[in-house]
Amino acid sequence: MERVAIVARLRPGAEERAEKLLTSGPPFDLSASGIERHSVFLSAGEVVFIFEGHEVEWIVDDLIDGPSHYELQRALDDWRSIVDGPPRIAREQFAWDSEGAATAGSATWS
Repeated sequence: MERVAIVARLRPGAEERAEKLLTSGPPFDLSASGIERHSVFLSAGEVVFIFEGHEVEWIVDDLIDGPSHYELQRALDDWRSIVDGPPRIAREQFAWDSEGAATAGSATWS
């Protein structure tokens, strides 16, 4: 399973609006999307959307670029009003789980 994150810097004072947008949940059907797991982290200055699944980066690209995703496009417009600059893609470089499985992207851990 792969993971990808979208990191966006929030405009000053936008945390409350971001929290309100997040309470609506995703603007698409997660179970039909092919995404296996999704979570969002919010701080005072950033929001981080994490997507997990097989070839998940392609799934996210298709969701964002798909012409039939009107609700998603409307939600992205709402986020654009509170995001400062373009969002950035962050690709997993290291992961660990309690069963001792560690995975690394370009980083090497021993």
